[in-house]
Amino acid sequence: MKSIFDPAVSKELQSRITAVNQTNPAHWGKMNAFQMVKHCTMCDDMFLGKTIVKRVLIGRLIGKLILKKVLKDDSPFGRNSPTSPLLITLDKSGDMEQQKQEWLNRVKQYDSMSSSNFVHPFFGKMTREQIGFFAYKHADHHLRQFGA
Repeated sequence: MKSIFDPAVSKELQSRITAVNQTNPAHWGKMNAFQMVKHCTMCDDMFLGKTIVKRVLIGRLIGKLILKKVLKDDSPFGRNSPTSPLLITLDKSGDMEQQKQEWLNRVKQYDSMSSSNFVHPFFGKMTREQIGFFAYKHADHHLRQFGA
């Protein structure tokens, strides 16, 4: 399974992020390209431990079971998967190049991530390995959403 901690996979993601532009149409969902890039930057801040998002009750009940299903193989996330309202941006426009650079910087920060006490708001505590797989799948999901 692909992991954001694999240098070749990280480079692939960086190349795909660079290819996104404001005019890329969404193949599904409600976000435009700028909102997607900003959302992914916000999510990486969460995965990297820079932002803490409170656990939700339903996640405490079934989060671990769903995580196991999500990470069982290389299959991509389904379209229109739900997200935390705290990770949704209402800004429909902004400096796309600056926002892409922010996301690229976050992807590069995984290189120095040693261990984690990360707690996902739905899935709960995740290992470094799980974060690597999940962060890749999340980025891949949104890059495919915009044809990159």
